[in-house]
Amino acid sequence: MVNQTVVPDEDEQEETARAAYARAVGSRLRAVRKQMRLSLQAVEAMSDQEFKASVLGAYERGERAISVPRLQRLAKLYDVPVDQLLPQDDDANRWGPSGERDGGGNGQTESPARARRQLRPWDGHEKVTIDLTKLNSVSGPERDLLRRFLSMIQVQRQDFNGRMITIRAEDLRAIACLFGVTPDAMSRRLDELGLRVTS
Repeated sequence: MVNQTVVPDEDEQEETARAAYARAVGSRLRAVRKQMRLSLQAVEAMSDQEFKASVLGAYERGERAISVPRLQRLAKLYDVPVDQLLPQDDDANRWGPSGERDGGGNGQTESPARARRQLRPWDGHEKVTIDLTKLNSVSGPERDLLRRFLSMIQVQRQDFNGRMITIRAEDLRAIACLFGVTPDAMSRRLDELGLRVTS
């Protein structure tokens, strides 16, 4: 009996390459989220439940492929260019049709293109205490978004004293993303609205 080598057809190769790229994209999505110090649950809250924690986790593990429109919305939510959520050029080019890493580079030096594309660092912030009793006097869309986000934090913590809530740097970043501003600007805005409790 003649031993025949089975060669995968083009469809199988394409599917394997697609799965490998989905894993590479997922790895990048996770890296960006971790760099921003956001949990899956925080992203779910920031996106008003559009990006469920379980679905985003599946994207990050490469179990599901994210569509281009959703990738664009996620980039807007994270306030980063869309290309920041894709594998770097030198990484993406290493994925062969088999899904295995091709040779090329020892990873010791960082290319100038890669260095330019690194995410900007986020500034650190101390915890911020918000006066919930003053939130009712705030007018406009800010009040509704803040109330929704802060009530979600209360539910998670089972903290319903109703007067004040202390949020972490991660929460402040999430709120800033909701309003499309930097954490520093959001902190200043909370001061302007009279919501921040100063010690």
